[in-house]
Amino acid sequence: MKVQGFAVGPFQENSYLVIDEAARRAVLIDPGDEAARLLRAVDASGATLDAIWVTHGHMDHVGAIAAILRAKPVPVLMHPGDLPLYRAAAELGLAFEATVEQPPDPTAPLADGQHLRVGTLEFTVMHAPGHSPGHVVIHGNGVAFVGDCLFAGSIGRTDLPLSSGAQLTATLERIAALDPATVVYSGHGPPTTIARERESNPFLNGAARIATGR
Repeated sequence: MKVQGFAVGPFQENSYLVIDEAARRAVLIDPGDEAARLLRAVDASGATLDAIWVTHGHMDHVGAIAAILRAKPVPVLMHPGDLPLYRAAAELGLAFEATVEQPPDPTAPLADGQHLRVGTLEFTVMHAPGHSPGHVVIHGNGVAFVGDCLFAGSIGRTDLPLSSGAQLTATLERIAALDPATVVYSGHGPPTTIARERESNPFLNGAARIATGR
């Protein structure tokens, strides 16, 4: 397995290209911006793009989907709980003075416990609400794509529309229960590991608590 990360757009959102090099198959996770750059990476990999997987529907994670689909019409998978946010991507982009092309609706839903495949690689979907209601974590093969739930040394916001501090608290407990050696690929910032975050992240080691008023 090969994982390539690309910090794209004004929010420096991390889009990931996951490749089964032996099978020459690939998926894109959270293509948020700079579609041409991401498409060049897919072509340079020599792999066939099978799908787009979306951890959550915030506009900075979905802004390149429409352009990518014009070049490579593949299925788009997302948890239906985030459809209201996803369908408002272009409108919310304007609020942040960012141009976001509205993506077409997802092709198929993601659900807790669902298994996903790219080539011979298998991943498991974890419904991970809190930052958004339909947020998911996609994990397997020693890695976890956690979107905006968990960052190196920090966590995702819970002061946004449809977010919930109580839900994110429960989600972080599930994420922290993954194998300590798991490499964590977040929606922003550098990679980390479960072990490192258990030790040093104040929201995982008990030093800080999330406000749960929402």
